Amino acid sequence: MLQGLLNLRACLHRSAAIRTLSTGTLMIKEPLNYREGERVHPSDAATTKKVRVHESATGRVICDLICSGQHEVDLAARSAQTAFQTWSQMSGLERGRILLEAARIIRDQKEEIAVMETINNGKPVYEARADVDTAWQCIEYYAGLAGTLSGQHFQLPGGSFAYTRREPLGVCVGIGAWNYPFQIASWKAAPALACGNAMVFKPSPLTPVTAVMLAEIFTKAGIPKGLFNVVQGDATTGEFLCNHPEVAKISFTGSVPTGSKIMEMASKGIKPVTLELGGKSPVIIFSDCDMDNAVKGSLMANFLSQGQVCNNGTRVFVQREIHDRFLAEVVNRTKNIKIGDPLLEDTKMGALISQTHLDRVLGFVKQAKEQGATVLCGGEKYVPEDLKLKNGYYMKPCILANCRDDMT
Repeated sequence: MLQGLLNLRACLHRSAAIRTLSTGTLMIKEPLNYREGERVHPSDAATTKKVRVHESATGRVICDLICSGQHEVDLAARSAQTAFQTWSQMSGLERGRILLEAARIIRDQKEEIAVMETINNGKPVYEARADVDTAWQCIEYYAGLAGTLSGQHFQLPGGSFAYTRREPLGVCVGIGAWNYPFQIASWKAAPALACGNAMVFKPSPLTPVTAVMLAEIFTKAGIPKGLFNVVQGDATTGEFLCNHPEVAKISFTGSVPTGSKIMEMASKGIKPVTLELGGKSPVIIFSDCDMDNAVKGSLMANFLSQGQVCNNGTRVFVQREIHDRFLAEVVNRTKNIKIGDPLLEDTKMGALISQTHLDRVLGFVKQAKEQGATVLCGGEKYVPEDLKLKNGYYMKPCILANCRDDMT
């Protein structure tokens, strides 16, 4: 009982501390792997490499990520397989009850999760709050479905019958992306756990922080220890997971080239794969549109999360009759987007995820100009007036005109 009270006080103290964090102050000392219901350092930490994790808004190092090797992946998979034996035998209603409790805890911890997501990812905090909302809503949705999963019964001639059962697969692997770290972890975990599976989740090494918070929430809600484990690491860690014999299914969100490699690895074990990959989606604006709504929609489709979204509408086709008026309004509003500290309530655009990614995006703008596109605004590095943000990965939002689909 005393230990429980001490743990509760520790959690409340940490929660209060997170809520009061400001940009440029976070340093993470706790382990970022999660196995058997607690944070742990990788078992093979002495032989694996470290990756520096940065705060996008300032460029500061907030922690050193220790990559998980084969041994740590083995431990996580075996732990998940053991927990699966218990979880899969529970009724859907029992599983649903625990998932509903997890959704409730996420709602209660919304602000703490959003603050940590913003610090690690760089998106404005108002966006991070919306991400947390969609996370608990997804878990709540699948919690409701858990008790309804059933097979079918077929009557056959002569008094015989056939029936089907819906059975969980076993240990599922989730591999997340850096643009929606907490949301993606929740979206992958919710259906897997609702159906009776276990999960080993690997976040992007750029954004390792909030997936561990989700693991702690699941444990607090009452899942068996080991049912949702987190292994941190790079592409090598991902390969260990995809090739592991205990793994029954893989779900990946990320780039097309990586998705292709994962599909190839999974094919060797005939493992089902779910892939959510990148795109270059079009927005089509007709002359009979509500101009204000069309402009707002196009800005959101391009600049949500600093434009770092796989289904962003980054190609905007406008009917000739309204082209000039639409373009003038889009440029005017883009110039007025407030860029800066993502933890401030009035900031509308934060920092890109990394220096490497910023350089890559600036390179695309350079190539576009070389291929004939016209830069109407933005497209260059932005340095905020706040000195603590001077090394952050900021860029002025860019509008390109005279583009063609065959451009890079």
